[in-house]
Amino acid sequence: MSNAGQADSRSTVGRIVDLLIRNPYDSYRLLFYVGLTSFIIVTLFPFYWLLVLAITPQDRLYGMGVLPEGTNVGVFLEVFQRVPLHHYIFNSLVIATLTVIVCLVLGSLAGYAFGRVDFRGKAPLMLLLLVVSYFPGIAFLIPLYEMLTGSLTIGIFQTPDLYNTPWSMAFPFTMLTLPITIFILTTFFSQIPDGLEDAARVEGTTRLGALFRVILPLSAPGVTTAAIIVFISVYREFFFSFLMTDGSADNWAVLVYGILEFEQQSGQLYHLMAAASIIGILPIALLVVVAQKHIVRGLTQGGLKE
Repeated sequence: MSNAGQADSRSTVGRIVDLLIRNPYDSYRLLFYVGLTSFIIVTLFPFYWLLVLAITPQDRLYGMGVLPEGTNVGVFLEVFQRVPLHHYIFNSLVIATLTVIVCLVLGSLAGYAFGRVDFRGKAPLMLLLLVVSYFPGIAFLIPLYEMLTGSLTIGIFQTPDLYNTPWSMAFPFTMLTLPITIFILTTFFSQIPDGLEDAARVEGTTRLGALFRVILPLSAPGVTTAAIIVFISVYREFFFSFLMTDGSADNWAVLVYGILEFEQQSGQLYHLMAAASIIGILPIALLVVVAQKHIVRGLTQGGLKE
């Protein structure tokens, strides 16, 4: 490039920079829309590609492009004809709901203790809880497997065999998601004014009664946020589900097992796997749409100290 061309390029860039500096509001708005558009494209493109893969006929999969090569909407019905996918989805929903209930009950009690009761060693114990929450699930693999399959004996007591039951998955899921539940609820419980609880205590309510009658209703956004985070984490989990079931829908195998049913010796049925994945995403998408206001309130209010 000639010196004149380089000078013109620098002058053009300089004019653009000067224009952005003189109009900061328009500059911020432009950057916001550019960032938002980039985020949406990066986030939604995998789902779009999954949809294209699902509706593309099987004989055209290896030549497919950004746009679908043909349309086969019947693939979403074919999924249920080949595999009882609704059973796998039902199993995932039941296990996730069971884990949410256990986490909220235990997390509410622990969150109340950490957020509203002063006791010695509270800060180190909370720190230890957060440290444990960062441990990978595989670190607990051997002891949990032995304990939940009846292979562990402590003195005269032998652990029950929970293999192929919902509890064999709900227990490790609760252990892995309970720390974040306690942390979220502790943050919200600590923001409730003491006067509200004291008024309930004056009326003769116990601490446990004040928790369920005053603290929890006032912390509804935090409770909802914790419940949704736990539900999504458990619904999409596969590692412990793979270990604690034999893969049968009748034995509480989860959604990912149903998707893997389309793997065959002759090859993977990618279009059916994509269609099954889209169907499996729908419950989570519906949950987020319905509870999005509570999620936003929970994530924003949790960082404010009144």
